Amino acid sequence: MFFNSEKKTIIGKESEEKLSSSNTNTLCTNPVKNSFCEKANALRLENMFKEAVSSYLNAILIDRNNFDSYFGLGICYKHLKQYAKAIKYLDIASSINDKSYEVFFELGICHLLDGSPCGAIKNFVCAIQLNPDNPDAILQLGMAHEMCEEYELALMIYQKLIENSPGFIKAYDHKSTLLMKLGNYKEASSVLHEILKLNPNYYKAYAGIGVCFDKLGKRSNAQRYYRKFLSEKPFSHKAEFIKNRLDKIKIKKPFASHLLLCK
Repeated sequence: MFFNSEKKTIIGKESEEKLSSSNTNTLCTNPVKNSFCEKANALRLENMFKEAVSSYLNAILIDRNNFDSYFGLGICYKHLKQYAKAIKYLDIASSINDKSYEVFFELGICHLLDGSPCGAIKNFVCAIQLNPDNPDAILQLGMAHEMCEEYELALMIYQKLIENSPGFIKAYDHKSTLLMKLGNYKEASSVLHEILKLNPNYYKAYAGIGVCFDKLGKRSNAQRYYRKFLSEKPFSHKAEFIKNRLDKIKIKKPFASHLLLCK
């Protein structure tokens, strides 16, 4: 079996962290509700999600039209892996404020985590319309289409993202992984080489290029990139697989050459 690229990760933590400071500074007009909001936000920032849920619910009981409470509650349920509840409360937040990039982005993330890429697509499109310059939602949109097995559309999205954000390595990474999945190892190798031009220390790319050459039957090239990866990441979880591949594809000297040396 050949090396499997790392499972693609669904992102969302970065936008959530960016939002944390602005949300926690949004004070409620009702002092009682304000105390619940502040307490819930503080608990959420400390990753105490179960405890934060109670305070958010108390804040909502006092004011059922507060965006921050519903948004924070949705984020807590996302971290608790209760995605249906997360979607429910984030949906309410989006109905209160339909101009928030963050709420639509998080809704898309929760739909992906819940295994419903169609719902994710709709929300990522909304997020992109609100903030077309943020590459994260565009990347996730590509992943959602990939989950729907709409591979050509996903590749188009990744390529467009590369063109618009040439320094966004995640776009190259996802495109190369999908190309490898589709068996297009030559093009995948080219994309991985582009990553190394941007960041020579992106060692995962060396392993990926090794796999591409391995699949294409170019064993000497595969060995070179496998060894480069192992020299930099000898304790990686991929190291054992790559060592096994090196043992299997080790190039032996032709028998005729061996006879000449024995004369």
